[in-house]
Amino acid sequence: MAKRPERDIEKTYPRAQFVAKLRRLADALEKGKAFSIQVAGERLHVPADAHFSVEHEREGAVDELELQVRWKRE
Repeated sequence: MAKRPERDIEKTYPRAQFVAKLRRLADALEKGKAFSIQVAGERLHVPADAHFSVEHEREGAVDELELQVRWKRE
């Protein structure tokens, strides 16, 4: 299999699209199923055994909340 290039993309979505993506993710998690999502033109397949975390950062007057999903590709 060809090596995939490194990637670090932050994509902003309108509220309705963001909510729909979160809802689909939550539904898949609740059912213990894998999840697929497209981000900036690349389709990602998240396995059911992925790891989840919440990260909070604060810098000056700005707070940031990140919901992270991590997994190892086969």
